[in-house]
Amino acid sequence: MINKELINPQSIVVVGGSNNIHKPGGRTVRNLLDGKYKGDLYVVNAKETEVQGLKSYHDVKDIPDTELAIICIPSPACPAAVETLSKEKSVKAFIIISAGFGEETAEGAELEARILASVNEAGATMIGPNCIGLMNTNYHGVFTQPIPEFHSAGVDFISSSGGTALFIIESALTKGLRFSSVWSVGNSKQTGVEDVLEYMDHSFDPLTGSRIKMLYVESIKNPDKLLFHASSLIRKGCRIAAIKAGSTESGKRAASSHTGAIASSDSAVEALFRKAGIVRCFSREELTTVAGIFTLKEFKGKNCAIVTHAGGPAVMLADALSKGRVNVPNLEGSIADELKSKLYPGSAVGNPIDIIGTGTPEHLATAIDYCENHFDEIDLMMVIFGSPGLVKLYDTYEVLHRKMEECRKPIFPILPSIVTAGPEVKSFIRKGHVNFSDEVTLGAALSRVLDTPKPAGLDIQLYGVNVPEIRRMIDTLPDGYQTPDNVRRILQTANIPLVEELVTTDREELIAFAGKVKYPVVLKVVGPVHKSDIGGVALNIRSEEHLLFEYERMIRIQDVVAVLVQPMLKGLELFLGAKYEDRFGHIVLCGLGGIFVEVLQDVSYGLAPLSYDETFSMIRSLRGYPMIKGARGQRGIDEQQYADIIVRLSTLLRLSPEIKEIDINPLLGTDRGLFAVDARIRIEK
Repeated sequence: MINKELINPQSIVVVGGSNNIHKPGGRTVRNLLDGKYKGDLYVVNAKETEVQGLKSYHDVKDIPDTELAIICIPSPACPAAVETLSKEKSVKAFIIISAGFGEETAEGAELEARILASVNEAGATMIGPNCIGLMNTNYHGVFTQPIPEFHSAGVDFISSSGGTALFIIESALTKGLRFSSVWSVGNSKQTGVEDVLEYMDHSFDPLTGSRIKMLYVESIKNPDKLLFHASSLIRKGCRIAAIKAGSTESGKRAASSHTGAIASSDSAVEALFRKAGIVRCFSREELTTVAGIFTLKEFKGKNCAIVTHAGGPAVMLADALSKGRVNVPNLEGSIADELKSKLYPGSAVGNPIDIIGTGTPEHLATAIDYCENHFDEIDLMMVIFGSPGLVKLYDTYEVLHRKMEECRKPIFPILPSIVTAGPEVKSFIRKGHVNFSDEVTLGAALSRVLDTPKPAGLDIQLYGVNVPEIRRMIDTLPDGYQTPDNVRRILQTANIPLVEELVTTDREELIAFAGKVKYPVVLKVVGPVHKSDIGGVALNIRSEEHLLFEYERMIRIQDVVAVLVQPMLKGLELFLGAKYEDRFGHIVLCGLGGIFVEVLQDVSYGLAPLSYDETFSMIRSLRGYPMIKGARGQRGIDEQQYADIIVRLSTLLRLSPEIKEIDINPLLGTDRGLFAVDARIRIEK
């Protein structure tokens, strides 16, 4: 439990503080002094009598009672110091910067466990060990640099890694981001990223609290806790961007189906973040760019005007926006002609609006005014203005500053001349703005923001799902891959439409069924998992003779116990699957079938149970979504029915944790609706 002694301590002791500012203890003391910490500050150093102008105590037993201890001594000495401080000096908060614990050796892990026991016994809070510390508007309890500017409305930043936190801060500072707090949780022995989010959720003040959170996460120990508090914060008006590192495929998971081959711990993270409404990022630059976007005014639509004095960057930006499904609409007609008449000859207004290299601050103001007041279709503006060497950038950036304050539509400043016009850019940033120096990074980051759905609702959609029958059936089924008959029974409980089929070893029954459903038909083996690898699938069978030939061939294949026959339907092949991931639950995957899933792996992820908003967001984020809608004269599928099936499947899975893997491929979209043609289900109780 994070307490007030950690957030706003009235007294701090640095154990291991020194006069050498190139050591962690010395730099921590210097940062506290430079940050003008207002409380009582003590130092413990066995060899010094004075440290950086402060009295130095030789032993922790000698200090007055203190609220927060920052520990910067070798790991073997830490347990005894913590025990003394917690039992004898009333310390209720610890930041343990020291390393050499569970991250290194088993012996270190034992030291860590002893420290935790002392901290918990005292009812105290601990950050670390193996961290850079904590800094906020009250104090700078870290041993590193840089120290960013702090403001109550700045960014809250939580990082699993201290070193990475510094690099992310560096990236943020170049953009003009300010901070409200920086948390480095290190080994997270007591307090991890999820716990800090919980504190921020419970203590959030809608009038004065920070509304922007950045996360760098290396391990999600409690997905449910992260989901709950991140969603809660976002519903309260906050916005969260996060990097999750170390989520690559382990190589140990079974790949017995497309779902097994694609789903991984990284898929679980993707699904969790989407459900929470967290914007997922993959680099430091992307993370801080998204946070910069969060500082600007929100916009309703996706129509962007690009105002520039240089053609090339504007073209690259337009490409990046278009790839991210942000529109750069053509501006034409009498209003566009009127704007053009107010600019220098050679200027272009079609969008991008190019005021050319000789354009003045007044021309920039005019272009922005037209986008704000006359081009009603425009929702946001991006302004590219570097140093052409022809205008006073202080004047230009003053115009940009004023327009960003006045306009109701958000303006994204792209000021690339951070070397040539460094002082001018810094002056602009000091007025409270951010700067995106690279237009393509901004375009890609904006698309991530727009593609992230709102936090999902917590209700489970039960309509159309036979809940009692699901539990009765699952409890009676054996472990392992299920027979075709059991698969059909399970899917029917979730009201998932199935193509008519027959499993048999009887020739006469086979012929009669094929005649009833009409040729052409499909014949598949029953038994082996990978049917196509052993020649166990025959398509487009158009006659009784062909059917019997394929039956005789297949029934002799090793491990085949029967054959399955279905009518051969035509339509768009879709894919739907799910896999159970420890601690996360079921990851649901959807996409187009065939090459889209096999080669391109064009799939979307969601975490069961799914709401309809989540499901439609998953479907519409697919690269192949135009085919679902109907492209190049081809008829689309029933998108509502596809969403219904995905939602009902997610409900089935939520009620059946024993289902570890399910693979419906293809789910065929025909002119008569959607039908599950082939499916596999694996149960483990």
